[in-house]
Amino acid sequence: MESFSNPTWLFAGMLVSSIGFGLFMYGKKEARIPHLVAGMVMMGYPGFVESPAAIFGLGVALGGGLWLAVRAGA
Repeated sequence: MESFSNPTWLFAGMLVSSIGFGLFMYGKKEARIPHLVAGMVMMGYPGFVESPAAIFGLGVALGGGLWLAVRAGA
């Protein structure tokens, strides 16, 4: 795969995965299932997506979904 050598793809994946790790650790410590699940998904999906724009887009969508879930009381 040529995307693994693309610096933009590496930066996007590392940024989204780092945010996901933070969410995962917060969810684990505070027993917040939505944060835990969103963090696990954000840590995993960048390895399967080839476009940096798609990585950022999915990250924003997951963050928005998490925000809506928390606002709804989950």
